[in-house]
This record gives sequence, C-alpha cells and structure tokens, in this order.
Amino acid sequence: SNKIILKKKINKFNKKIFVPGDKSLSIRWVLIASLADGISKAQNLLMSEDVIAALKSIKKLGVRVFYNNKICKIYGVGIDGYKYKKNIIIDAQNSGTLGRLIMGILINSPNKIKIIGDKSLSRRDFKRIAEPLSKFGAKIKLTKKGLPLTIEGNKHLHPIRYFERKGSAQCKSSVIFA
Repeated sequence: SNKIILKKKINKFNKKIFVPGDKSLSIRWVLIASLADGISKAQNLLMSEDVIAALKSIKKLGVRVFYNNKICKIYGVGIDGYKYKKNIIIDAQNSGTLGRLIMGILINSPNKIKIIGDKSLSRRDFKRIAEPLSKFGAKIKLTKKGLPLTIEGNKHLHPIRYFERKGSAQCKSSVIFA
C-alpha cells in the first residue's frame, strides 16, 4: 500500500528547476557561515522571519552581513571570533531552531548572554538542549523549562558522550555546534 509504480517513461527535458529556500537549512547556513573564516555566499535563502532573526542575531555577535539581489554574504569571524558587548540579548523571536542551535554556539562565550523569544517560543522546551550543553561545562539558567534563559560559557569545555533519544535534529545540531 506504500508503493507507487510508474509505468510511463519520463521524457527528457532541458529546463532549470528552482527549488524554494528551506527555513531550517537557511538558519543552519547562517550560523555555520558566521563561524567560518572569510566570506560565505548563498543564493535562494528563505528570507522568512526566522531566518531574518538568525541574521540579526549574528550581527549582534559582531558578524557582518550583506544581502542584495537574492545573494547573502556573511563575513565569518571564525570559531572564537564573535565580538560583542557584555549582557547582550539575542531575540530568537518565534524560531525554535535559532534559539536552540545558537545555544550550542554560545557555550564557550566568556560573557552571559540572554536568549529571549516571543510568547509562543517562551512556552516551548529548551531543557532538552540545556541538559547536554551543561555537561560540556556551560552554565545555563532556564525560566521554568524555557525562555528567557541565560547562558554563560566556559573556555575550558570538556567532551561529552551523548545519545539523543527523541530524534530531535535541533538537539543533535546544538550538540554538534557545541
């Protein structure tokens, strides 16, 4: 019942196919590009509110962003290159992907960083991300089990052994960033 059988041969075609941008991949690209050394370029990012929140977040961390003509350039600062003021606030807005993944990037931050979100995001679970990240040595203080939260990194992180039980790509990605 789960099979599809194609009986017709598909004819050759010579056309370009444009696939719309993907929110999850766009956010991940923004975060990875901010950590890279040098300029990263992307076309066809999905410029949703969540991706724009990711771009604003890395700008607060001292990363230059240029967007023009559907091309986004991020001037990555390297693994330890974020430059920002003390007590900054990262607003993930409604993006669970951004809020959870950026935690993994910030676990070696020398200063406290507050992560906030809108009313809906603030009710969602961040404890499942905070627990493995705390094992690295970061100090994470949650409000109940969610946002707002503060994260104070540690320059002397230690490796962890981690097995993700829920199948959460956000949880796995956050740990990979860490």
